[in-house]
Amino acid sequence: MAMAGISANRLELLQIADAVAREKTIDKKIVIEAMEDAIQKAAKSRYGAENDIRCEIDPKTGEAKLTRVLAVVDEVENDATQITVEDAKKRNPDAKAGDMIAETLPPLEFGRVAAQNAKQVIVQKVREAERDRQFSEFKDRTGDVINGTVKRVEYGNVIVDLGRAEGIIRRDEMIPRENVRLGDRIRAYIYEVRREQRGPQIFLTRARPEFMSMLFRAEVPEIYDGVVEIKSVARDPGSRAKIAVISKDSSIDPVGACVGMRGARVQAVVNELQGEKVDIIQWNPDAASFIVNALAPAEVTKVVLDEDSNRIEVVVPEAQLSLAIGRRGQNVRLASQLTGWDIDILTEQEESERRQKEFAERTQLLMDSLDVDEVIAQLLVTEGFATIEEVAYVDLGEIAHIEGFDENTAEQIQSRAREYLEQQEADRDAKRRELGVADELAEIPGITTAMMVALGENGIKTVEDFADCATDELVGWTERKKDKEKDGGGERHKGILDGFELSRTDVENMIMAARVHAGWIKAEDLEKPAETDETEAAETGGVGAEG
Repeated sequence: MAMAGISANRLELLQIADAVAREKTIDKKIVIEAMEDAIQKAAKSRYGAENDIRCEIDPKTGEAKLTRVLAVVDEVENDATQITVEDAKKRNPDAKAGDMIAETLPPLEFGRVAAQNAKQVIVQKVREAERDRQFSEFKDRTGDVINGTVKRVEYGNVIVDLGRAEGIIRRDEMIPRENVRLGDRIRAYIYEVRREQRGPQIFLTRARPEFMSMLFRAEVPEIYDGVVEIKSVARDPGSRAKIAVISKDSSIDPVGACVGMRGARVQAVVNELQGEKVDIIQWNPDAASFIVNALAPAEVTKVVLDEDSNRIEVVVPEAQLSLAIGRRGQNVRLASQLTGWDIDILTEQEESERRQKEFAERTQLLMDSLDVDEVIAQLLVTEGFATIEEVAYVDLGEIAHIEGFDENTAEQIQSRAREYLEQQEADRDAKRRELGVADELAEIPGITTAMMVALGENGIKTVEDFADCATDELVGWTERKKDKEKDGGGERHKGILDGFELSRTDVENMIMAARVHAGWIKAEDLEKPAETDETEAAETGGVGAEG
């Protein structure tokens, strides 16, 4: 379109550049540079591609000046781009080797093919400039809520017109069962802006927790001002959500501030989220209290925390069980996401039966291992002794202090416990030798004889075998699947060392120690700061991790 007026009217050339720059919201200088590239391409097709031809358009007059650039050299190797010193001095007496000589070319008349090619160059350059402008405009807006208009719907993905750019809401980022039509106004959260070959991709969402957080920030002045803080959010898009808030000012009720007068503030958020029910919960630094609040409206009788495994056991009355779990496990799943704890829910009867079963199992274990009668075993379990190791290595006075025991009885019980453990260790060592597990494997810190038996049963018999293991292979992993996530679960794959109460970090350290022992790496390499590995760890560290 621009080429029709280049040779005919210089003023029209500038008018076209102005119009394109305004329409695409880009710098006029970029459009003129695109025109210069187009003319250069057309000139090279006319005079030969081997020539170094350059074009300059005067931004004030619109005059296009074509020149051929020649390098001044002592000996010419390419006539199209080089000229001898003698010939150069005929044009410029001061010319010397290494200079550049510009030779003016006559104005170029465009034919139909040349004009079409030039037009393609301009369109491409303008499109690239427009994409760069869009990317620079939106790259810093990640985390904002933006308004747009539904432009089209493609296979469930919604294309949103953002004014000077387009965003996309993928099907899984939409609120389930939400119907949008062409021309509808829509609000969404920008969670990623990515530069791609076909232009910047602006990814939007209406299903993520961050979207709801930003809606509350817009509706609740106390959150915008920082007086009330949103600590965590959990959502089941289109159905139900939980949000935990805390106030930095003791005179302000954070829950009341989010609800608003007659529920006006929270209702505005609910309407935007297509009727999604929102539970607003006051955050509490005490994990047990916070989890009890998060399980509302269910009533909780008792909680038992296990901080080592980040799990909590919640006991509720029988009548409250279905309410605590929620439909398809929704309430407990959202509470778990909100608090960051794995939550197990039991009724009072189930807890009582489980405790009785544990008591009976521990009693029987002590009776069989220590060769004592049931009364003595029950007394030990009642006092908190759950394993033979605890009996064997606890301070003698703790056993003698039990009612009905004396120091002599305590010594006999502890002696039997140690004899049992020694015999058990000897049996395991014999089993380990029978499996062919190498003695040097015991030199790896943290590996016990029981672990060596488990490793041997799975074909790991040398330090090299152990060093070649992956962490997931030893501790196991949980495979999360979409259909199972809805039900709050996943398929658990057991590891070789399951049941030994080892963390992923413990196992990783043992594997690295084995690699040092095997000579694969040096010990000093482990002591260096792992700054360079942080990015890689962020990308790969979660693969196969449970939860």
